[in-house]
Amino acid sequence: MNLTYFLFFLCIIVCTLIITYWAAKQSKTTNQFYIASGSLSGIQNGMAIAGDYISAASFLGIVGSIAINGYDGFSYAIGFLVSYLIVLFFIAEPVHHLGKFSLGDVVCSRFPGDKMRLLMASGAFIISILYMIPQLVAAGLLIRLLLDINYSTSVLIIGSLMTVYVVFGGMYATSWVQIVKTVVLLSGTFLLSLIVFSRFDFNLSELLAQVKTGTPLGENIFLPGNLFSNPLETLSLHLALILGTAGLPHILIRFLTVRNTKEVRKSLLTASWIIGAFYIITLILGLGAIALIGFKELVTVDPTGNLAAPLLAEELGGDFLMAFIAAISFTTIVAVVAGLVISATTAFSHDIYFHILKRGRTTEKRQLRAAQWTAFAVGLISTLFALGLKNINVTSLVSLTFIVAASSNLPVLLFTIYWKRFNQTGAIIGMVCGLTASLTSLLLGPHIMNPVSGWIQRDPLFPLYNPGIIAIPIGFLGAFLGSIFSRESSESEVEFRQFYIKAQTGIDTRRKNP
Repeated sequence: MNLTYFLFFLCIIVCTLIITYWAAKQSKTTNQFYIASGSLSGIQNGMAIAGDYISAASFLGIVGSIAINGYDGFSYAIGFLVSYLIVLFFIAEPVHHLGKFSLGDVVCSRFPGDKMRLLMASGAFIISILYMIPQLVAAGLLIRLLLDINYSTSVLIIGSLMTVYVVFGGMYATSWVQIVKTVVLLSGTFLLSLIVFSRFDFNLSELLAQVKTGTPLGENIFLPGNLFSNPLETLSLHLALILGTAGLPHILIRFLTVRNTKEVRKSLLTASWIIGAFYIITLILGLGAIALIGFKELVTVDPTGNLAAPLLAEELGGDFLMAFIAAISFTTIVAVVAGLVISATTAFSHDIYFHILKRGRTTEKRQLRAAQWTAFAVGLISTLFALGLKNINVTSLVSLTFIVAASSNLPVLLFTIYWKRFNQTGAIIGMVCGLTASLTSLLLGPHIMNPVSGWIQRDPLFPLYNPGIIAIPIGFLGAFLGSIFSRESSESEVEFRQFYIKAQTGIDTRRKNP
């Protein structure tokens, strides 16, 4: 075991535990535990959103995907960034105005009822677990490389550690870990990109020329078609990436942690600038990895490319720089997993336990206890899944999570906010159809069914690696047809207008016109 690596990791663990200890003293009520009492400023929340969004899959996976697949690898970064425009223009402010703690609050502000809450909570639970799996996979690979610990042991340790942060710290700890992670990640990766450029005397042409010689793709590394030869796969991937963010519960509930609409907008603008800058840096690091290390050595150490960034750091600065970048990656995993756990925890404790099981008649203490047990269960389930998925690029797993979010949550949210004819039947059918279509295509697709590296070693029944182009329209179509053909009476023009005014401004005119 390398002492330098161990000390860096120990430092990160101690710092995050100090933050958690401080946050535990602030998280005595559900309002504090779930949304930090809405006390974050727009800039703080924007940094936290960026910390929540820039996952280990983004950092490790995209750098590796660019190094191996070139242009197509960077398409992940483009999709992740552009997706924030959908959130900014259509989703963020209505979620802030209609929600209290969860996405279930947003939809149930128009369609109250146990069925709707249960479905929204189930969707949040499934999406959070699917997103947690690649973070734990990345953590296991990273710890195995640096500390020479068995992959399974690494995942179990990290999964257990991540759960502790949320159980005791809630949204306060989650937010501040994410803010610290954003600062450390940007500064560390920017430093690494400068060192890459310095190796080529800050001459971009020399870097690109070396990239051509370092990859078997040659000049084709700068052209599309290296990752997917089928244009339908590429179109499907972009569709999922652009639409998926607007359905991710752990991102959307962050708009409940600020005071007003102005801070919501400031949050999104801050996050967008940070995320945009980061993905430009990943492009430099990906090209630097293939130019300075070479394709053969990268795939020899890790065929998925997930370890390209740490290997590049080792090449440029030896053990110390590699330990620093690895510690940054570890901080990234801490921050993102904490956000995912708090999202799933809120969905169960607030929507299912408080509203459905207890009918609103329970104490703050019991709600917090239910949240803590949920955090434990989410961590356990995600860890068990991560143990069997180590042979896959973690960015691919994230894109599949985006498909589930875009197929289930997004149609329901958009139609709830903007379509007068939409009703509860349509919401339920849309949610069920979207979840069923996306999960079925995932389970029967090449990521799970694969003769070489799949959980089920046989030919896939569903051919697309990225089934978003099928699953996402099914979710929207189910919500649309369910509303059109149901016998449920729609709202009057006045009722919908009152709801719409509240969604866009936060002003509840229904109180004035009972």
